[in-house]
Amino acid sequence: MKKIFISLLAIAVATAVFAQKKGEMMSWEEATAKATEVLSTLSLEEKIEMTHGHNKFFLPGAPAKGLPHVFMVDASAGVRINHSIPDQNEVRHPEKTTQFPANIMLASTFNTELAKAYGEAVGYETRMAGAGVLLGPGMNIYRTSQCGRNFEYFGEDPYLASQMVSNYVTGMQGTGTMACLKHFLCNNTELYRRISNSVVDERAIMEIYTPAFKAGIDAGAGSVMTAYNLVNGEWAGQSKYVITDLLRGTLGFKGMVMTDWRSVFDWKKLVLSGQNVEMPGMPNEYYHINSVRGLLKSGELTEKNIDDMIRPMVAACIRFGLYERFKNGQPNEDALKAKFPHHEQVSYQTAAEGTVLLKNNGILPLKEGQRVLLVGRWAKVAPQGGGSSKVKGFNHVTSEEALLNSLRAQVTAVEKPNFIQLQKADIVVVATGTYDRESQERPFAMMEEDEALVRMACAANKNVIVLVLSGSGVDMRAWNDKASAIIYGWYPGQAGMQAIADIMVGKINPSGKLPATIEKSFKDSPAYGMVPEGVKLGYDVRNLNEMWIAPRTYDVEYKESVLVGYRWYEAKGIAPLYPFGYGLSYTTFELSKAKAAKQISAEKPLKVTVRLENTGKMAGAEVVQLYVSENNPTVLRPKKELKAFKKVHLEAGEKTTVTFELKHSDLAFWNDKTHAWEVNKGGYTLHLGNSSANISQTLTVEAL
Repeated sequence: MKKIFISLLAIAVATAVFAQKKGEMMSWEEATAKATEVLSTLSLEEKIEMTHGHNKFFLPGAPAKGLPHVFMVDASAGVRINHSIPDQNEVRHPEKTTQFPANIMLASTFNTELAKAYGEAVGYETRMAGAGVLLGPGMNIYRTSQCGRNFEYFGEDPYLASQMVSNYVTGMQGTGTMACLKHFLCNNTELYRRISNSVVDERAIMEIYTPAFKAGIDAGAGSVMTAYNLVNGEWAGQSKYVITDLLRGTLGFKGMVMTDWRSVFDWKKLVLSGQNVEMPGMPNEYYHINSVRGLLKSGELTEKNIDDMIRPMVAACIRFGLYERFKNGQPNEDALKAKFPHHEQVSYQTAAEGTVLLKNNGILPLKEGQRVLLVGRWAKVAPQGGGSSKVKGFNHVTSEEALLNSLRAQVTAVEKPNFIQLQKADIVVVATGTYDRESQERPFAMMEEDEALVRMACAANKNVIVLVLSGSGVDMRAWNDKASAIIYGWYPGQAGMQAIADIMVGKINPSGKLPATIEKSFKDSPAYGMVPEGVKLGYDVRNLNEMWIAPRTYDVEYKESVLVGYRWYEAKGIAPLYPFGYGLSYTTFELSKAKAAKQISAEKPLKVTVRLENTGKMAGAEVVQLYVSENNPTVLRPKKELKAFKKVHLEAGEKTTVTFELKHSDLAFWNDKTHAWEVNKGGYTLHLGNSSANISQTLTVEAL
């Protein structure tokens, strides 16, 4: 009997205590009409004040007219308790919030129901923090492994990101918390992010960089944050093309748009771009207000322009009931606090399903009685990324504590061991990796001391397990063949090290899959050569991204176009170290008997079935992946593209039939001459496997 794998404890999205009932939320059209009525009661000066943020983390209101300021919180690993807000009387800081695994680890689960549970949990904690908007999810595409913010995103594939984001937004907004999709558009590097100009073609924008945003919009996301960077020569936050033409026009977004913090330069362009509020609006930053007043006085802007700018923001707050909520005081904290145990379990389960086993020569699961030496930078500290997504959390479990909890053996933790200590241990676990953060690009290689420790461990002992805790891929060439096992644990949240330890001892069978390709050398990456000449990357080098450097810019040319991630490596015939979608298990699976009709049309989706069998001796979960390729394309197309996946749990020896429904539109490419999606008639190949590089079943179909 088929079981779609959700979690060990069958995590389901609970009925939202604080959510609006289905059908209760008014339409955008109704909310916009009400917003127009509200604007008619405001003075011009009140409207001007609403063009910029209030007190750093508030959407601006007009309290004298019954519109309270609306508090927002940072995201991407839970809810960040922010102590940098100037007026502490305006916000109540909760005692604690759950530190969840990073979004890239959530993507590694390939579990859409878990994404929904994760979004719901974060949505409730946003409400507990007294906020109405979560500044997330972050959802930019993983284009380069050096981007310091990859851990906040959902990997390199637009279809995977779309499925995870759609469910995340659904779960979150079911709690009454407004999601803010960020950062629109093509914010794929943190190197001098305020002056980087993403030079990208229309096809890549539509096929790679907007599908996840479109999925979030279709799921009902109430707001979008624009990016720091320029897109084809104009800053995203003041670009009419980015906001009005693309986001609102092509993608059909009707909600509120906000800038990223201090990311715009031209106030006339800002007001006329389709932007709705400039953030953060600190008390000492009235240059914006003065500029708007001056433009109104000169006649370059009119009051109608101001109305048009702020109306979607007011409409979004009305639609989500935020004005009424903030007028009525704080939420029922006791009911929200009671959810913490469930949220901790969601955090644990995300780590349990998102941990990726890359290599195992039989050393795992660990056996009782083995003496384990735990070493490395993350041996005694719970790992996480930095920046605006840094969440303090509670009930943290370190690698040392987790192994002691899970393994009935002697566990000794030494951050910096010597050769003899490494040599004498039965098992060496190296908890290593990187510390990634926003506003910083980092090298593909780990820090020299971390790299040296892994090499020394592999030289001293034949039983070395390398646990990589990082936000994206790292250079593993020097020790990949020498280590007995390699585990990618990302940034696993406050309970994540316990989940990883439970995998190491066999309590949990690993099922995570890579949401991004890990290349052998960064020279293989399509982003190689992106760093401007003379700029040095290093873990001890902070890029000067926070400096207001304008108008000098540098170009980031997306020469690979639609060939991002595995699409690039396959098209160029470059073998990666570990491919997209890859991940080992303690059991084995086999795909067979793939079937589908011979034709597909716009009127009738194609049903695809394949038999999945657990051929091993242990229960486990496999992610069946369906890729599509056009046999005789008329334009440059990837060799194959992910178009469906399903995570399935099977007992040892169990079989099931996995069914997919492929739509005619899944075969489409973006025609940059007609500016529309197009499906060529003719032959297509369906590829079924458990990674982009391991295809075991193929079928040929004809598109009508």
